[in-house]
Amino acid sequence: MSDHQDPSSHNAPLQGTPSPEELEAAQAANDFEAQNAAQAEIAGLQDDKAKLTDQLARAQAEVLNTRRRADEEVSKGRKFAIEGFADSLLPVLDSLEAGLALPDATAEQIREGTEATLRQLKAALERNKVVEVAPPAGTRFDPHQHQAISIVPAPGQEPNTIVSVLQKGYTIADRVLRPALVTVTSPS
Repeated sequence: MSDHQDPSSHNAPLQGTPSPEELEAAQAANDFEAQNAAQAEIAGLQDDKAKLTDQLARAQAEVLNTRRRADEEVSKGRKFAIEGFADSLLPVLDSLEAGLALPDATAEQIREGTEATLRQLKAALERNKVVEVAPPAGTRFDPHQHQAISIVPAPGQEPNTIVSVLQKGYTIADRVLRPALVTVTSPS
């Protein structure tokens, strides 16, 4: 019987091969480790989600605060934009009131006071970047700064040039407040 093996030996596991119970235990251990790893990953992702949700909420709050502050600044800007201009006009107001307070002023005093007040007014306008538009005769007509009231023949002067200014215009920071009213030479 040395050439024959025991028939019961077919059911016995081979040396070094794990038994089905050992395979099942190893699979259960692997499944347990995989489940623990998955749960740890889920917990990490939930922490990341919570952090990102917090960052998003903070960012949204910051955007809202920035928008609110910007709206307040715009509102204040609109409300107080004229403050500097009004402040520069107060001396003009004071001069006019002082001139009217003199009941026995002579025509010469009234003229001097009016001229001084006009200088104050022009200085206040200049400080606030209000610039006079009064083109001299012969200047090329510019429809962006001038408004032609009439067209007249002007021998010896180029066509479409200013003959006279009927009313001065004004700009503020290169924006036309009022165009100069002018008479223009007729086209050839």
